[in-house]
Amino acid sequence: MINCGHLNTPDFYNLGIAPNILAVLDKLGFKIPTPIQKKSIPPAIEGKDLVGLAQTGTGKTLAFGIPMIQAALQKKRGLVILPTRELALQVEQTLHKIGIHIEVRTALLIGGEPMYRQLQALQKNPTIVLGTPGRIIDHLRQKTLSLKEVKILVLDEADRMLDMGFAPQLKTILNAVPRERQTMLFSATMPNEIVHLAHSYMKFPLRIEIAPSGTISAKVTQELFFISKPDKPRLLEKLLHEYHGSVLIFSRTKFGAKKIAAGIRTLGHAVTELHSNKSLSQRREALDGFKNGKYRILVATDIASRGIDVKGIELVLNYDLPDNAEDYIHRIGRTARAGAAGNAISFATLDQRGNVKNIERLMRAALPLRKLPELPPARLIASPSRPSFSRRSSGHPPSRSYGEPRKFSRSKWRR
Repeated sequence: MINCGHLNTPDFYNLGIAPNILAVLDKLGFKIPTPIQKKSIPPAIEGKDLVGLAQTGTGKTLAFGIPMIQAALQKKRGLVILPTRELALQVEQTLHKIGIHIEVRTALLIGGEPMYRQLQALQKNPTIVLGTPGRIIDHLRQKTLSLKEVKILVLDEADRMLDMGFAPQLKTILNAVPRERQTMLFSATMPNEIVHLAHSYMKFPLRIEIAPSGTISAKVTQELFFISKPDKPRLLEKLLHEYHGSVLIFSRTKFGAKKIAAGIRTLGHAVTELHSNKSLSQRREALDGFKNGKYRILVATDIASRGIDVKGIELVLNYDLPDNAEDYIHRIGRTARAGAAGNAISFATLDQRGNVKNIERLMRAALPLRKLPELPPARLIASPSRPSFSRRSSGHPPSRSYGEPRKFSRSKWRR
């Protein structure tokens, strides 16, 4: 891959963007391009293949979105592939916000949403289609979508798609689009699989790297606590009283997210959950409620590590460390976005020293270790799966404390 040099452009006006798009950007308040936008937009508008590498929260959506919209005005069709429904919704909303002013139609193809709505969107002859791999393939198999006229292909968060096991689906889609096309790949990390993907499906791509893989925003204050599992809820309770802004908490599992949220709710905080057991409408409500302040705290699995763009998150808390170091980078990238400051706190048990070392190796820096403060007394909190009043009034033992292990018994898009 060819490295792209730095462009000293103070605004969007010298990047080759069409005047009518510039007028929309100005109207929407987009004044100063971010570094990834400054470096990516000119070669993308020229039709070059590129690989954009930048940490989360740096404006990658407009880096490929503006060139796609400009190409759409020239009747060039585009396809954007994304790993999660949340990220697809977020990117589609951004492109729609710009495109609606200049009659550039988009269509969103994601799971959990009725097919008939997506068919209606495809029948309106959209110029840009966005979707997750599985649902795009559903439409290909039902012959409700054709990719034969795609001129621009974007793979956003490609490393995440490979982590989620989408490699076979990506190959199917890549084989369905024309070989003569422009391809842009954007990611926050650059594992070997991404390099191989670039060499296999792209033509002499420019590599545009804003920061090395694993780079964390300098405005994120990081802390690490080694703590036993039973003490996690007590430390969480203390932290939630110390931080008064929006808090995003990551759990390793969806059951864990549900349990953590139930405990926080008992403490009197406004909290919601985001994980794959929730329907699409429930996930939208949770995310919208977190954005507008209905919920101060969002407990989520890694589907939120790249799928949300919420300004002003004060604290990202890793209640459970992620299974791989790259996800740590993405999780804490939800705070300190667009130049703001933020905080990231992680809980680790003693048997997770290896996970911590992997994170530090990727970041090329040590995580600041903090001594455990004095913790509040343990509370008795009802299990989220059983009401507490009937158990106690009938003489049963009180519900297990929060954090205690549970005991188990056994158109053109259309043919």
